[in-house]
Amino acid sequence: MKLSIAAACAATWGAALAADADWPAYGHDEGGTRYSPAAQITPANVGELERAWIYRTGDVARRDPALMKRVKSETTPILAGDRLVLCTPFNEAIALDPASGRELWRYDAQVATDRRPANRYDCRGVAQWHDAAAPAGAACARRIFMGTADARLIALDAASGRPCAGFATQGQVQIDPGALAWPGEFQITSAPAVAGDVVIVGSSIDDNGRSDAPRGTVRAFDARSGALRWSWDPLPPGLAGAANVWSTMSVDAARGLVVLPTSSPSPDFYGGARPGDNAHADSVVALHAADGTLAWAFQVVKHDVWDYDLAAQPTLSTITVAGARRDVVIQATKQGLVFVLDRDTGRPVFPVEERPVPQGGAPGEPLSPTQTFPADLPPLVPSTIRPEDAFGYTPWVRNACRDRIASLRHEGLYTPPSTQGTLIYPMTGGGVNWGGIAIDPADVVYVNTSRAAHVVRLIPRDRFAAAKAAAPGHEVSPQRGTPYGMQRDVLLSPLGTPCNPTPWGTLAALDLRAHRLLWEVPLGTTEEIAPLGIALHTGTPNFGGPVATAGGLVFIGAAMDKYLRAFDAKTGAELWRGRLPVPGMATPMTYDWQGRQYVVISAGGHGEVGTATSDAIVAFALPAPGQARHALWNRWVDQPGARFGWRVAGLCLLLVGAVGGWRWWRRS
Repeated sequence: MKLSIAAACAATWGAALAADADWPAYGHDEGGTRYSPAAQITPANVGELERAWIYRTGDVARRDPALMKRVKSETTPILAGDRLVLCTPFNEAIALDPASGRELWRYDAQVATDRRPANRYDCRGVAQWHDAAAPAGAACARRIFMGTADARLIALDAASGRPCAGFATQGQVQIDPGALAWPGEFQITSAPAVAGDVVIVGSSIDDNGRSDAPRGTVRAFDARSGALRWSWDPLPPGLAGAANVWSTMSVDAARGLVVLPTSSPSPDFYGGARPGDNAHADSVVALHAADGTLAWAFQVVKHDVWDYDLAAQPTLSTITVAGARRDVVIQATKQGLVFVLDRDTGRPVFPVEERPVPQGGAPGEPLSPTQTFPADLPPLVPSTIRPEDAFGYTPWVRNACRDRIASLRHEGLYTPPSTQGTLIYPMTGGGVNWGGIAIDPADVVYVNTSRAAHVVRLIPRDRFAAAKAAAPGHEVSPQRGTPYGMQRDVLLSPLGTPCNPTPWGTLAALDLRAHRLLWEVPLGTTEEIAPLGIALHTGTPNFGGPVATAGGLVFIGAAMDKYLRAFDAKTGAELWRGRLPVPGMATPMTYDWQGRQYVVISAGGHGEVGTATSDAIVAFALPAPGQARHALWNRWVDQPGARFGWRVAGLCLLLVGAVGGWRWWRRS
């Protein structure tokens, strides 16, 4: 009876979402497929895309510039009825007109800006819920749910933006995470999940401060009253902390399941105080949404000491396996691996195998002798690098990188952290990060990856203070409660470029029927990071995910240059790019509205990776009927080579002007 009631409630919720126009949830749908049926924009006409509108949240004008360097603008709007709703890094919820970008309402959660949140100020998205029992037009019949940097869950009326008075205390629940080392140690960064009449939130917790970090408890609240319905802890009592769900959850409405990606137990790089595999950390976990009981779990990483937590949203899809359609969960990982699991049992649909991995960790470190790998799905990124593989634009740079690689411990994937310094490749930021994947009805997965390496060094406790003082501006964390602190740096050349071979970022298409890569292309150029804006097609490390459409396109920002791009879904050819104010390191979304398809992305940059930051939401669309077409001009000025040409032309004009002025002065 419990399952049937949950399924009925979930079905009602699913029907309410289906009545909306496109993109009603963070990942387009509750299962995070990031596939849109919108088909107005195609490979044949995508070159005509132009900016339809731009909206600015006001953060740049109102906030201290130093504070803006501590933000991640990773929001993806949703379409809630006739409103486009998003959240800012400082937890302001904003509703816009879908056609014009005009602000309809704004709610400010009044988050303090002196919290030093562990994962910077960030809000990836909001969720919506329709109360089927509420009278038509009643306040809060449709609600927007948002988690905050100060651990609140807020319910707003989707029509007005006002707090729902009947939800907890004046529209908000204050979550108690337990004792914190400082106010920003615990926050909520990802969109809540909604299943039936339950709203579910995870948490983002500081990684390497202490072994007894806050627990990674998942909490579910009644969507009407705000009362706590259930809570679930990934780890057994007494075993460290964290293993939290900081990324986005997925919901299977028919089965009444919520599917979670859990993270590593605390701290990341030393697990001597947490022996064993540490289940259910680093796992895909399915819970019964009605009461939070465990349905099944599949652990991806045993005894994680690499910060290889599950960052991507588990994607729920129905694919063809052995000639029959089968409901699955697809989980991409930071290691660049893809696991496909049965939705009912959590068992692998495609074969996996246990492989021996490097041993000889730090003293007292009980490593797992094996890790789980897909047996017949290709990895999306390389995981080994030799000194002779070092990359550099000059022999001097290449030799410096080669010597650095040779000085580090590296025996391939899962080489344990060491006092010598261990090369972790791919880096702890991915592979595949929180942007996740998109999948189309032909069972083709579109996925962007980053390809860079981290250097992680364990620091004996008696040397930690000196090591931290000697490395200002670097990530040096104490891992209190263990014998070691740690330092983590990206493996960079003396010029600041990655030492590993290019491409440093890619977009790829993986065919789940044929179990092979269909294509792979570099994602991003060096235009914003190289002198004079030289746009080398090396790809860049990236944050954000792809969107696939029925029109045969894949849209993605994510890279460190200032473009939203469109790729041909069949071939991987880049067909269009639209200029943004700063890099759009977020996942775009698309929707049909009044006969016109829009593609929208948050172009706010990313303080953590050093790009410029902004507060822009940008929409692109085909020209409206009767509107003048400027596509040829836009295509030319938006090309990296053209922008480099503009810079060179500008320098030439300055030189010509200077020479002319000097000659005029001489004559006079």
